[in-house]
Amino acid sequence: LAEGVPRGFTLNSNEILEALQEPLTGIVSAVMVALEQCPPELASDISERGMVLTGGGALLRNLDRLLMEETGIPVVVAEDPLTCVARGGGKAL
Repeated sequence: LAEGVPRGFTLNSNEILEALQEPLTGIVSAVMVALEQCPPELASDISERGMVLTGGGALLRNLDRLLMEETGIPVVVAEDPLTCVARGGGKAL
């Protein structure tokens, strides 16, 4: 790419995992902080009903499983996570 010409290369899953490790740790930490700061009533609802992942990050394979393992709370990926928030916001208006 130094010459301005794109070139192809192959990444294996371990290299991708290594590249994502720090951002995934940050996501898990942010979720944990958010859960710790929730009012007790909301924390109780989340604990019982679980979390729903939305947006492009929800499409990261096994992010739901990672968050479930780290928090002990059920986690599901929303149906059509890329557009569900915008569609829900549109319905609320």
